Amino acid sequence: MIWLEDVAVGDVSRFGAYKVERDEVIAFAQRYDPQPFHLSDEAAAATHFGRLSASGWHTASMAMAMIVEHFRDTGFQSIGSPGVDELRWTRPVFPGDTLHCEAEVLEVRASASRPEMGFVISRWTVLNQHDVPVMTMRPTVMIRTRPQAG
Repeated sequence: MIWLEDVAVGDVSRFGAYKVERDEVIAFAQRYDPQPFHLSDEAAAATHFGRLSASGWHTASMAMAMIVEHFRDTGFQSIGSPGVDELRWTRPVFPGDTLHCEAEVLEVRASASRPEMGFVISRWTVLNQHDVPVMTMRPTVMIRTRPQAG
């Protein structure tokens, strides 16, 4: 288990492997971001993307899947998030890419009003198979404090 007291500024985690599938890119776009360059090879070819690309929101969703799996695998005691700052899509994501994540802890603080929890602010970077960043964000994660014995 990883509690607030186990997290330190400067900690870095690298994890995940998410294969971006063409059918998933199109299905996500049809439902949530139906712009032509996310739906059609022909339409995408006429844009600066040059080929079918995943929605940035889909990229964020794929990152979230890797993050939740990482939290589960490590026992990170996340209890949600009040938000994400500085979300940026820095490069397109294409079918066939394999994404992975890197997280660096920037700030750790106990809650002033809730002793059972605290906050971790990190810089998350999603990279493709060439280690090129495709998305960055700065989330704040709420995490449980270690239960007191007794």
